[in-house]
Amino acid sequence: MESNSTRVAKIATKMAICDRHEEEHLKKVYAEKGIKVTAVNIGGNINSSIAKILESALVAAKRNELIREEHLHEGAVIGATRDAVIQVANRANGQNVGGKIGIARGGEHISVCIFLSIGLLHLDEVVIGIGHRALPL
Repeated sequence: MESNSTRVAKIATKMAICDRHEEEHLKKVYAEKGIKVTAVNIGGNINSSIAKILESALVAAKRNELIREEHLHEGAVIGATRDAVIQVANRANGQNVGGKIGIARGGEHISVCIFLSIGLLHLDEVVIGIGHRALPL
């Protein structure tokens, strides 16, 4: 039996890897199941973009009402996003990246997934990172 945290992490991953058209469809599908989701595009040099990635995840989570505007909720999103960034940063160190952040909240679980394409001449490398936190309802 799959835990709720695993289910929410998988949904955040789906949001990070889907295209814009799929994103709108998935928002409706998951809303019917009581799961709030959002996604936001990111890009640039990974080293200089970390603060922007954290900010983008936080703003998206607030705008789409995945979290309340309070310290505990904001800290959970920032913490989960930092976990995901740490997982991708070493592979992308100093490189230009483009990709997406997917965020899902189901009950007390919130997951943040970062999916990136790393530009290396004509070879594109991909990397994915995920973070999770538990929040009071």
